[in-house]
Amino acid sequence: MPRVKRGVITHRRHKKILKLAKGYFGSKHKLFKVANQQVMKSGAYAYAHRKLKKREFRQLWIARINAAARENGTTYSRMMHGLKVAGIDINRKVLAELAIADPQGFAELADVAKKAV
Repeated sequence: MPRVKRGVITHRRHKKILKLAKGYFGSKHKLFKVANQQVMKSGAYAYAHRKLKKREFRQLWIARINAAARENGTTYSRMMHGLKVAGIDINRKVLAELAIADPQGFAELADVAKKAV
């Protein structure tokens, strides 16, 4: 039975991990064992934070809508309820952008929401 040398495959795997660890501080980008641990941890952080980013943006949009709604004499929850009752289906991202870019348009929507409630 011939002898099997696995150096090529191991070297390729190590290179792949070290390439992913490029830019890490200290031995985390030089030593395979430490780099492998950090790459796995970084991957876990990246996965979790892709989910958290969506949550954080929704919080930001709600804060912006609430601030603009209060300037127009209502609250976030009353405005969202009023829009729903009035049959206006507009998402929070667009509402937040409208509050910043077009305050007059937002004020009109706030009036519609107030009258619907």
